[in-house]
Amino acid sequence: MPALGNIIRGVSGPKARSFQVFSHIPSLRRARRHAMLAGESVGFVPTMGALHQGHLALIRQAVQENTHVYVSIYVNPTQFGANEDFGSYPQTLSADLKQLRSLTTEFWNDDSLGQITAVFTPTTQDMYPGLKPTSEVDGHGSFVTITPLSSRLEGASRPVFFRGVATVCMKLFNIVQPDTVYFGQKDVQQTYVIKRMVDDFHLNTQVRVVPTARENDGLAMSSRNVYLGKRRRKVAPVLVRALRAVRVGFTNGLTSREELLSAAHSVVDEELAKQRALPPMWRSLFEVDYFSLADREHLTELDNVNPAHGAVLSGAIKMLPVEEAQEDEDLGTGDGKTTVRLIDNLRLAMPSFPRQSHSRKSSNPEL
Repeated sequence: MPALGNIIRGVSGPKARSFQVFSHIPSLRRARRHAMLAGESVGFVPTMGALHQGHLALIRQAVQENTHVYVSIYVNPTQFGANEDFGSYPQTLSADLKQLRSLTTEFWNDDSLGQITAVFTPTTQDMYPGLKPTSEVDGHGSFVTITPLSSRLEGASRPVFFRGVATVCMKLFNIVQPDTVYFGQKDVQQTYVIKRMVDDFHLNTQVRVVPTARENDGLAMSSRNVYLGKRRRKVAPVLVRALRAVRVGFTNGLTSREELLSAAHSVVDEELAKQRALPPMWRSLFEVDYFSLADREHLTELDNVNPAHGAVLSGAIKMLPVEEAQEDEDLGTGDGKTTVRLIDNLRLAMPSFPRQSHSRKSSNPEL
């Protein structure tokens, strides 16, 4: 194992050419203490692995603002429901570490940037040393619950999800003690839950939200996209197209919930009719889980949008399993048998009405 001095960049020392992988909490805490005593900042990007360009965008932002960037890779069981895809969730640690090593080369020759210096890969025994984690709504364990935020939108469909997210993030924040944590806007409700937790529990960290990373056709990048395969991948952007149709309506003066969300439903209904008209071996069916038009402070549903305040527009669809596969078809991870749940969101706001932050510690420039 390399000496800390060769891994952690000191004020006057050379920039690290690599990072150290920590599997256990005590060793990571020693590294964090070294940075703290040196007066150097630590930015933290928590992930569940299967890294993509959205994760890398968070890391690039963190490198611009901190001396050290810590990345965690841990698939947290407590945010998966009993019938969800925990067992099949992509776990690609070797490929993730390779991506991170390649990413570090971007920062070597720029002394104004920090560097990835620690990657944390804990076990579930490390993260949950007491009772075995449970996915039951009324299960035993030590959990963090943020209500009523956690019961809305995604929480209505996934009742244990945000309890699991808040719990694992509280654990990770206590372990890493980051100056700033970085999340993507795609998981908009998650950012609200984390910001509320940070404020309510007086955690000494700042929350930074980075704009959603998208593919060329607008599809939000997600680790779950690997399940889609070629056929379902072509249809998946229907969600962002629906949200963008709502934004066009808002820009053109529509403010009522019924008028705005009808634009979203028109897009998905048209695409679904198109798919249903195709034979099973060609089509890609999906279901709408929800469309939400919520206020930007508490995510409560709105009947009308005040242009001065704007709104958070979000939605979720389920890409259904492939009905009939073609010969040698690219069906993605899981051979097209997995329902793939996609989420996305956009901000509805007029340029002349920027949102004022009410929290010193929690910032969200997109919302």
